Amino acid sequence: MTGKLLLILFLFSCTSLLAQKNDAALTKAAQNPIANLVSIPFQNNTNFNMGPMGDRTQNVLNIQPVIPLYNGRLITRTIFPLVWNPDYTQNSGTDFGFGDIVFTAFYSPESKGLTWGVGPVVSIPTGGDTHGSGKWGLGPSIVALAMPDKWVIGGLINNIWSIAGDENRANVNFMTFQPFINYNFPDFYLTFSPIITANWEADSDNQWTVPLGIGAGKLIRLGKLPVNVNVSYFNNVVKPDNYADWTLRILAAILLPAKML
Repeated sequence: MTGKLLLILFLFSCTSLLAQKNDAALTKAAQNPIANLVSIPFQNNTNFNMGPMGDRTQNVLNIQPVIPLYNGRLITRTIFPLVWNPDYTQNSGTDFGFGDIVFTAFYSPESKGLTWGVGPVVSIPTGGDTHGSGKWGLGPSIVALAMPDKWVIGGLINNIWSIAGDENRANVNFMTFQPFINYNFPDFYLTFSPIITANWEADSDNQWTVPLGIGAGKLIRLGKLPVNVNVSYFNNVVKPDNYADWTLRILAAILLPAKML
């Protein structure tokens, strides 16, 4: 009887360690923008202290499914933004609308050590007059990262130029750069992943938005479904006139490993 009990405890311990190891690998994969992993992130950015009086709030919910194709050599990411802008014609309230869709496709060859991908980024003017640029946009996008030990370190950069659209709207020349540094502890991770932007069409004093901050995250399970969740705070140390002083980002990404599909 004692031998059977010890065997059961041993098997339970091995199973628990294997599950922890699998979850650790899945957590790191979720932090890789070009992993061979289907994910559906819901990224909510709440921007505080906006407007001429610095007392308004904007909210942008990005639904951005990531789908790998051709055994993970081609990774597609599409961002569907839902935007709640402050209604500056009123003392309070917001103006809700759909923003411009941004589609990116990365070709990621087999590599060791440094993982990288390159491809086009396309902006589709679905945001209308109040929540979008009114322009079709096109440009290059590049991502590179390394995952030594408990770290995930890399960056993603793209630049979009307007190529067609409403002639009465301003031209687009817009860069997005997102460095990311993650350190994974056994039960959670710390993340530094600001989204730095530059609007090259604006005057020099209003081109850059540079947020600095940190966040924490964890892989949880809803039944058998793994979900990557994290919360980050950013202070905009450089920003255009009337833009937010700080941002709260909350992310929940549903993960669909190949064996679950």
